[in-house]
Amino acid sequence: MRFIKASIATLFSLVVIFPIIYTISASFFTYADFTSIPAKLLPSSFYLENYVRAFAETSLARFLANSFVTATLGMLLRMGISIGAAYAFTFFTFKGRDVLFFVVIATMLLPSDALILANYSTIRTLGLTDTYLGIISTKLLSPTHIFMLRQYFKTMSREYREAALIEGCSDARFITTLLLPISKAVVITLGIHSFSNIFNDYLWPLLVTNKEGMRTVQVGLTMLGFSENLDYGPQFAAIALLMIPIVIAFIIMHSPIQNSVSSRFAGR
Repeated sequence: MRFIKASIATLFSLVVIFPIIYTISASFFTYADFTSIPAKLLPSSFYLENYVRAFAETSLARFLANSFVTATLGMLLRMGISIGAAYAFTFFTFKGRDVLFFVVIATMLLPSDALILANYSTIRTLGLTDTYLGIISTKLLSPTHIFMLRQYFKTMSREYREAALIEGCSDARFITTLLLPISKAVVITLGIHSFSNIFNDYLWPLLVTNKEGMRTVQVGLTMLGFSENLDYGPQFAAIALLMIPIVIAFIIMHSPIQNSVSSRFAGR
């Protein structure tokens, strides 16, 4: 039975890992490798020209910088708004709190594509096209993050906050010194999700940016390679480079998340 479970887990792992391995392999393909019959899984040689072309034929460095700025800024603002809203919905008592929370959660039912035209019209009216704020504006409010954080915050006794306030602790200090350290696992996980979600967004940055210097890397990727002649090498090279920050973030944050979850359950 254990062997069957291990085999199934290995099979699913290979399904997930294979596209990553193939992307890295294809980033070294020559034109002949892409057009060979039968198709190849491994390059005939380490053709580094694809990486050189990825930077030379477009402003890839600028696109990467734009994506890092928007993803980092958007992640920080989204997490700040989500933590503040979840804290208010959990620890504050005010008229209409439950109704307001229901309205926030109900927005999850609205498809984002249905709001694109209205959002674009608003951003254009405000003059925020071709700006970092315009790119991240639609990502700042996340009902999913607010809901998950609220549910996690509710596991903490309200007596902790009451005792802290009696001792003269402000809400801001209570959040930063007690609430966030206890909720480190969920905060880090949602932070990584926010970063990757904004970093990988394509349609909205394409709509609100007209200047090439403000394009994000996902939009810039479409300027690499040509489907007519199967010249996909630079695209695969750029995609391989894009995977690096997400992998690094996962490796760095894996241990803190695991330790936080372990200590949480050990405390119970």
